[in-house]
Amino acid sequence: MDHLITEQNNPDSRAIDQMDPLQIARLMNREDLKVVAAVEKVLPAIAQAIEIVTQRVQRGGRLIYIGAGTSGRLGVLDASECPPTFSTPPSLVVGLIAGGHRALTTAIEGAEDNRQAGVDDLRSVDLGPLDVVCGIATSGRTPYVLGALAYARTLQAATLGVTCNEASELSEVCDVLIAPVVGPEILSGSTRLKAGTATKMVLNMISTSTMIRIGKTYGNWMVDLRATNAKLKDRSMRIVSGITGVSRDQAELLLAACDGEVKTAIVSHFQGVSKQDAQEIIRGAGGRLRAALEGAQARKS
Repeated sequence: MDHLITEQNNPDSRAIDQMDPLQIARLMNREDLKVVAAVEKVLPAIAQAIEIVTQRVQRGGRLIYIGAGTSGRLGVLDASECPPTFSTPPSLVVGLIAGGHRALTTAIEGAEDNRQAGVDDLRSVDLGPLDVVCGIATSGRTPYVLGALAYARTLQAATLGVTCNEASELSEVCDVLIAPVVGPEILSGSTRLKAGTATKMVLNMISTSTMIRIGKTYGNWMVDLRATNAKLKDRSMRIVSGITGVSRDQAELLLAACDGEVKTAIVSHFQGVSKQDAQEIIRGAGGRLRAALEGAQARKS
């Protein structure tokens, strides 16, 4: 473990226990600035991963994150945010963590060291050849993740690896390795800090970019969000109003007539059609709002 940069001692924080709160905050902020630069260096690999995930999802595959500890929790977090943000089924982006659901809040002793458990967890979600497995392991050597990725390869599933260490074992079992090297943590080995931040940034890029590429947005509007609370209902009205130019009251009426479906409400307004006809137009455009509006306009002209 001594050779792992994430486990090394950071010389800038050796006296951190003697610092006042502002000094600690300044030090952490300086260290966090290194994260953005580290992620920037691996953008080509991230773009390659996005292309793979997009292609597989368009063919009916899924994105499956798998990791242990903080890495696993970040994967589960990213997966759990896709349904309300992009109205995707929970099965499209899946998060698996060593030790199962209880490991989200409780450390499960030895869970990350069980290579077979990674295989078993992928089997439990019926992994197939169209899927993409993204193994997240800051150290690049977590047995649970390595076992999972090796198994995924036997099924011809695409494999991605996210780590914060160079020349790791992860590179041997993945098609694309994403390795933002953020350096030693201010608390030696506490990879929930810079490494966790870098990982979150990478996962944000992969999932968000994929959703954009498959038509879940219109410009920078989240037109496929699922309004499950008051805040999202308000956002839905703002999106419909912003794109169509109607008042918020009119947007609310459009949404009510379209079962809260943002895309449907927008197409219904612009084309002057019913909810059912708007849904048919959207299906014909592969779910892409821009294509639906342009296609309907072309048919009119």
